Amino acid sequence: MEKADRIRDYAYSLGFDEVGYALPSAVLKSAGRLSDFVALGRHGDMHWMERHLRRRSDPLALWSDVKSVIVLSVNYGPEGNPLDTLSKRNAGTISVYARNRDYHKILKGRMKQLGSWIVSRYGGDLKVFVDTAPVMEKPLAEAAGIGWQGKHTNLVSRRYGSWLFLGVMFTNLSLSADRRTGDRCGSCRSCLQVCPTNAFPAPYQLDARRCISYLTIEYDGVIKREFRSLMGNRIFGCDDCLAVCPWNKFAQRTRELKLTARDDLLAPKLSFLVGLDETHFRSYFSQSPVKRIGRDRFIRNVLIAIGNSEDPSLVKYVKKRLGDKSAIVRAMAVWALGNLTLPSEFSRHREEQYSGEVDVDVRAEWDQMELD
Repeated sequence: MEKADRIRDYAYSLGFDEVGYALPSAVLKSAGRLSDFVALGRHGDMHWMERHLRRRSDPLALWSDVKSVIVLSVNYGPEGNPLDTLSKRNAGTISVYARNRDYHKILKGRMKQLGSWIVSRYGGDLKVFVDTAPVMEKPLAEAAGIGWQGKHTNLVSRRYGSWLFLGVMFTNLSLSADRRTGDRCGSCRSCLQVCPTNAFPAPYQLDARRCISYLTIEYDGVIKREFRSLMGNRIFGCDDCLAVCPWNKFAQRTRELKLTARDDLLAPKLSFLVGLDETHFRSYFSQSPVKRIGRDRFIRNVLIAIGNSEDPSLVKYVKKRLGDKSAIVRAMAVWALGNLTLPSEFSRHREEQYSGEVDVDVRAEWDQMELD
């Protein structure tokens, strides 16, 4: 049995669902698309993409000794349709990947175990990455035969549909590269058409500045008004373009218990979430990827969902956030209040709050909602 086959078998024994090999040069064809993405400003405020563009575009720029790339994946397929919760307007929708443990820790621990086994058996050196360095995981996964980048720019697998976490291992061992699967999207445009904010300028192109995942996770400011109503009750990420992919007919529920959705994160009540202070937020999401964005950004998202809920019973929770320490929270509390109350009640609260407000963005929300 060849070295690559033995490594693959051991990786499967550790719980990885797909294993593939690629040459480091495989991403060079994708470097041009990445450069265009950044040049057009479609990366938004993710300035690290611009800073590390060269290293991301060429694995050799990250580690000059790399000869082969091992791409590993774990299926995190949900039990049901993740879009079902979008109709529950008094509850929040959290992206499938964040409904339980942080996958970074799960994959990294498993990959380190695999790495130790490889070094002990075959020598050499290696480096492990799980979305923690400037590495083009999806193009490498495509080159390694694990799937292909669909028209929504995400990886699609024939066996697991949309639901694969990726980890990448650089090694100075020489391993035979696998064959690409090839693009199998055909004429389908489901992922492009379902996007609430029209974040795809064209097939295989994404404008992150319009993407709900970017807006709710990466962006730390006041979200533009044009996107708020389109966000619905999505409070962390968005799975729409992933969930509608026809290849999900082959998807399987994850066998990893730590990636199975927590019951309390399937459709958490907005009335509960909006009341979380810093301590309770960190405790409630202690092992979840949600914790990474921080309490203020998360409550901002929750208030937008409340503003879209059409549920006046939530007004009492919104009022408590009008005096929040965070300006982005106060701003979205104003917007939610304006959506859920009559003009006379809104004006009364404006009179009480406006004179003491020092933040420009929050005052702008009071002024704009008054005009609306």
